[in-house]
Amino acid sequence: MTDNKNFDVIIVGGSYAGLSAAMSLGRALRSVLIIDSGLPCNRQTPHSHNFITQDGEKPIVIAEKAKKQVLKYDTVKFLTDLAVNGTKTDKGFEITTQSGKIFSAKKLIFATGLKDKMLNIKGFSECWGITVLHCPYCHGYEVRNQKTGIFANGYGAFHLARLIRNWTKDLTIFTNGKSELTKEQTDEIKRHNISIVEKEVTSLKHKDGVVEEIIFADNSTFKLEVIYSRPPFEQHCKIPELLGCELTEQGLIKVDALQKTTVDNIFACGDNTNPLRSVPYAVSAGSIAGVAINNAMTEEEFLK
Repeated sequence: MTDNKNFDVIIVGGSYAGLSAAMSLGRALRSVLIIDSGLPCNRQTPHSHNFITQDGEKPIVIAEKAKKQVLKYDTVKFLTDLAVNGTKTDKGFEITTQSGKIFSAKKLIFATGLKDKMLNIKGFSECWGITVLHCPYCHGYEVRNQKTGIFANGYGAFHLARLIRNWTKDLTIFTNGKSELTKEQTDEIKRHNISIVEKEVTSLKHKDGVVEEIIFADNSTFKLEVIYSRPPFEQHCKIPELLGCELTEQGLIKVDALQKTTVDNIFACGDNTNPLRSVPYAVSAGSIAGVAINNAMTEEEFLK
C-alpha cells in the first residue's frame, strides 16, 4: 500500500471482476486503488469450473494468482479493508473505510458481489458451495447422475427441475411447505418422474459440508447426495445505492453494455449486476468496465 490518497479510479471489491478491471486500468497507466474485505461469496467452494484455463482449480488459487499478476503493475495498489461509505465531491468521489481511511477518485467501480441469505435450515450454510449448489454450469458435471434434491417452490422449482434434469434423472423437489406450483407445472414435473415433497425441512445431516440426508419437521428423513438452491440475495455493499445508483427489480445494480450505472462516473461489474454469477462472466464484465472507464477518461482529457 502507499501513502497516496488520490487515485484515478477506486475499485471496491477485489475478487475476479475487480481484479480484471484493475488489470485493464493498470495497463492503461491509470492510478488504481482496490479496496477488498477478503470475504468472497465462493469462499467455501472447493473447486471452480467452467472457466477455461482454470477448470477445476480452487477459487482462492485463481484469485491469488490474479492478484499477484495485477499487482505487478505499479499503477495498482491493494488495500485489505472494508469500504463503509461513499460521497460525491467536486472532483469525483470519496470512499471511507472501516479503519477510518479516506480515499478520493475521479471514478468508481463497484465489484462488490452479492450476499446470499442462507435458508433457516440447520446445516444449510455449512453445506453451501460444497454440496448445496447454486449453479449447475459451475458444478453440475461433478455431481452428474447423483441423487439430487431441489430446494425451491413455484416457478423457481419448475425452472430448476427442467434445467437440472439434464445432469441427473434422480431428482426430487422439496418445497419446504405447501407447493406453489401450478397444476400444469406439477403435471409436467411428474411426467418426468420427478417427485415433489411438501414437508417442512428442519435440517441437513452432513459431514464437513457433504450432505447425507434431509431431516423433516415430522422427524422423517430423505437420503441425498447433492442439493440445488437459489436463496434470496441482497447487495453486499450499500454504497452504490447511497450514491444514487438504481437497482433492477431483481435487486441488481442497473448497468448498460459498458457496465455504466445510472450515476455518472460510477461503474459496476460482476455478480452485483447480473444473475449469471460465474467466474468467467465476472472476469469479462470487469475487463469491459476497466476499458470503458479508460476510454471515457481519454476522451475527457483529450477535450481539455
